[in-house]
Amino acid sequence: MSEATAAERPREPDFSAITTEELAAYRDAENRFRASHAARAVLGEPHPGAVVDWQEIALPGRDLPVRVYRPGPAEGGGDVAPDGLPLVVHVHGGSFVGTAVQCDWTNSHLAVGLPALVVSVEHRLLAPDRPLADAADDGWDVLDHLVRHAAQWGADPARTAVFGESCGALISALAALRARDTGLRLRAQVLVNPAVDVTGSMFDYPSIAEYAHGSPPAMPQLRLFQRLAVPAGDDGAALSPLYADELGGLAPALVVVPTHDPVADHGRRYAQRLRAAGTPVQLSEYPGARHAFLTLPGVEPQAEAAQAEILRFLRTALTV
Repeated sequence: MSEATAAERPREPDFSAITTEELAAYRDAENRFRASHAARAVLGEPHPGAVVDWQEIALPGRDLPVRVYRPGPAEGGGDVAPDGLPLVVHVHGGSFVGTAVQCDWTNSHLAVGLPALVVSVEHRLLAPDRPLADAADDGWDVLDHLVRHAAQWGADPARTAVFGESCGALISALAALRARDTGLRLRAQVLVNPAVDVTGSMFDYPSIAEYAHGSPPAMPQLRLFQRLAVPAGDDGAALSPLYADELGGLAPALVVVPTHDPVADHGRRYAQRLRAAGTPVQLSEYPGARHAFLTLPGVEPQAEAAQAEILRFLRTALTV
């Protein structure tokens, strides 16, 4: 996969009436923009000390792209990068639009600052024929593959964390649940502005009422996300970590909540449920920050503080 060198950002469509063809065209154009150099004014520049490239992982029935971030060789240390690094499996946000490239700023700084191997999953995006279950399988299958083949990637499987934003945080939370149930031990989970309820009740929160009806309104996009994530007749609770029967025994969590976010109460409520179940959790709120603030360091002043907090949390969790 190659990065676009120049792209114009498309006009946001009417999400309440968008057709399948219009959705595909918008997704492709928007992702070209997010992968362009022009977008870096908003999305941030990668850390100059990180080595960033695309690779593919062979998974059951499919090959999936991943964006890989490694710390470059230490100054004066020759041409060999560190080995036996902690592993951070990242999932970008966006649900029906988005690409790992939009998270180059955050992930490259984590790779260098921890240091760690950071692998971002280019999961299948939601579409009428691709529900959330497919993206959730991508997140889990990449995590499982990397842990089982950690030596080939230069990673230490005993020091593994998951990290995601928005829909990516939902996928990461589902992966953490599956890891516990299958005996894969994670050291940490970082969930940034997580949308953890895709049932019919996902809109029944005060933060939705307060922030989903502004200008532009977020509600049409949220309703499209929910419709694509859980087709009619499917069980939304099965894909909603908030409704998991048991939330004990999970990896310690950092839940990051921007307060001016329609799904802010999803994160708050999930942190409450984790704490009540005995899972260590740190809830960190960023007053006035918007939903995707972590990926927007060019326009969101609190992005750097949140990135630094995530770095501290993971450094503590992944220390031998």
